[in-house]
Amino acid sequence: MLKIKSRKQQHLFDPWQFLSPKRREILDQSWPGFFRDHVLDLLPVETFSVLFPAHRGRPTKEMHTVLGTLALQQYHDLTDREACEQLAFNIQWHYALDIAEESDAAKYICPKTLWTMRTLATELGIDQDFFDTVALELAQMFNVDTSRQRIDSVHIRSNMARLGRIGVFVKGIDRFLVNLKRHHLSLYDGIDAELIQRYHGEKARQCFAGVKPSESKRVLSDVASDLYRLVTQFASHRQVADMSSYKLLCRIVKEQCEVGADGTIEVKAPKQISSDSLQNPSDPDATYSGHKGQGYQVQVMETYSEHETDAKDPRQLNLITYVEVEKACQSDAQALLPALETTLETDLAPAQVQADTLYGSDENCCECAQLGIELISPAPGTQKCESANLSDFQFRADGHVDKCPAGHRPALCKKKKGRYTQCFEINLCANCPLADCCAVKRGAKFFYLNYDEKRLRIARRRQHERTEEFRQKYRWRAGVEATMSQYDRLTGVKHLRVRGKKAVRFAAVMKATAVNIARAVAARQARMRANDNGMGSSCRLRRVFELFKEQFSGLLLSIADRMLGKQTAQTYAQNSA
Repeated sequence: MLKIKSRKQQHLFDPWQFLSPKRREILDQSWPGFFRDHVLDLLPVETFSVLFPAHRGRPTKEMHTVLGTLALQQYHDLTDREACEQLAFNIQWHYALDIAEESDAAKYICPKTLWTMRTLATELGIDQDFFDTVALELAQMFNVDTSRQRIDSVHIRSNMARLGRIGVFVKGIDRFLVNLKRHHLSLYDGIDAELIQRYHGEKARQCFAGVKPSESKRVLSDVASDLYRLVTQFASHRQVADMSSYKLLCRIVKEQCEVGADGTIEVKAPKQISSDSLQNPSDPDATYSGHKGQGYQVQVMETYSEHETDAKDPRQLNLITYVEVEKACQSDAQALLPALETTLETDLAPAQVQADTLYGSDENCCECAQLGIELISPAPGTQKCESANLSDFQFRADGHVDKCPAGHRPALCKKKKGRYTQCFEINLCANCPLADCCAVKRGAKFFYLNYDEKRLRIARRRQHERTEEFRQKYRWRAGVEATMSQYDRLTGVKHLRVRGKKAVRFAAVMKATAVNIARAVAARQARMRANDNGMGSSCRLRRVFELFKEQFSGLLLSIADRMLGKQTAQTYAQNSA
């Protein structure tokens, strides 16, 4: 039975009145008070209704407490046991989750229950719903301007060991033998005892850790042969073939080996292996990035301001509007359009987005233009080592060349099916000092310059990149690196405690929500400090006088006479009257 405490029901008496005013003020102004007042009601507790009947069965833990604990666990980067201890004894957690009663039912949850509820929340996709709801609420609360945003990716690792090719083969065999022994003991007994002794058990795996580099090729070939022997031995057993560990063996053979027509097996060269191949049987979803290694990558898009005063103002909230977990081998160029489409659906879309070179393909620029979004990103690729590239030519509005880098105009301009041909006089180009390193090519009648619509767009982008206007705009992109640093320092996202893409995605999205909450708390505290400091000494004295006026009206003039002087006190009395 699903147990949800109504947040609309108010307390008859203040349950936190036992706190001293100073401690209560600290809780209200820091993250516990903000979480209690603005985030706790946004937890998608009703989503669990599809799994638990409303009026049948044993009651669950109170769902605001459960989901709140899962959110705070990712906020503070805690293990399951540490999160349960904080829930049991930490008054900040009690205040944030609005738990006033002293009972085990209210303030205790065992690690097993927490693990189970996190697994169910992961399957239901609660993390994304929670992130979108909180982001939209904070955007409205702080009046966030989402017209300017920037995007970047960060590499993260799940809780898996870094294995070489031999380690992948050995780990796959060991996992298969463990599962086969557990579910099909009779088939396990039919395997060669020497093979079991070689691969099954901790001591067996340690034997392959000390393989010499000179022997690695031979050992890898022997291990691949043993693995393929297991694959062929149980290929006809339907129950074994349906096991996930057996499917991993088949995947290793497909990705790492080549099977000959006569049944022999050879290990592929490292260059022949795809980057999305199996990196560790413990985490089949993890892939490989040649730049950053094994793991996953997270796409993060946030708002920013181009005004110096607003960018440095702690009262302004830079809000993360999009977060998504991808394979480490996936290119950043494929992540921009899904991010923009998602923010369009959540009413947090930008009018201008900044990104690095990997996102700035010509296709992405064209797609962004169709969505009405301006993409500010350097053009990808490198120019040839020439003194006069296509971007050095001056173009007219119709796409034809106006002048070459030497200042000459083309004698003839042609366009056919989106391709441009510019013809320059032979005498001019032959005697030009840039002739040896120019993009034009000599023909029978002219020197020719050929390009298409795509090359023209890229050339114009490169010309715009040289302007001061582009430099002043694009310099704000670097601020997203500070967000990635905070994302890791605050939540520990780069080294997670889970494995598998679903679990990794849940942790990464919840941690991004935690960054938004932490930034909102900091922005609110800065605004509160600004209000206090902006009051001024005279205004603060006036507040003191008003309080005295209510309780000690007869002593008001004498106190004002001592603090501000007789003339100022008389003026104040006249104004008050």
